[in-house]
Amino acid sequence: MITLKSKNLKKYYGKLPNQVKALDGVNIEIKQGEFISIVGTSGSGKSTLLHLLGGLDRPTDGKVLVDGKDIFEMTDNQLTVFRRRKIGFIFQSYNLVPILNSYENIILPVELDGNKVDKVYLDNIINTLGLTERLKNLPNNLSGGQQQRVAIARALSTKPSIVLADEPTGNLDSKTGQEVLGLLKITSQKFNQTIVMITHDEEIAQLADRIIRIEDGKIAGGKR
Repeated sequence: MITLKSKNLKKYYGKLPNQVKALDGVNIEIKQGEFISIVGTSGSGKSTLLHLLGGLDRPTDGKVLVDGKDIFEMTDNQLTVFRRRKIGFIFQSYNLVPILNSYENIILPVELDGNKVDKVYLDNIINTLGLTERLKNLPNNLSGGQQQRVAIARALSTKPSIVLADEPTGNLDSKTGQEVLGLLKITSQKFNQTIVMITHDEEIAQLADRIIRIEDGKIAGGKR
């Protein structure tokens, strides 16, 4: 089943003759439960693509379909609620709230949506990510790898069907990065979640089920 799809996705900045085509007609299909790496050099358009797939920005043209529904037909308010419920985001800079402890950071998206925390599900995630002994720690009392694990748990807390990860190992050393990505892969398999990760690291990219390459705003190729 195709859970995430883009159709002729374009993002242009500026006007001719100085127009920049960050994305120029991107078509991709991602199945439910797949772990996809999108790789490309700096400026290739991979971050722009991830932001459009997650509805963080609107395209110049084209569509993004999540479970067959065009997310850009929604109003901004509808899209905000949709993102919170359907998509989990993991960023390179962690984006944890410094005055909240690990547990409070993890459950924040659930509480923002006015829902009750599924403690059994959440305990499963926390145990899988090895965070049981770190739940009361503030972010500044955690290592980079631990902060990224908290960010992953937060992204999974709302039971999203799609997780979008933007250079999730960019601030980690190679060994810690491999460990964090290994855990992310385990959780995606365990909870049948689709993961789309952008990275410039070829070694990290190999952990995915499939690699999509992007160059100059266009899909350059992919492999399993």
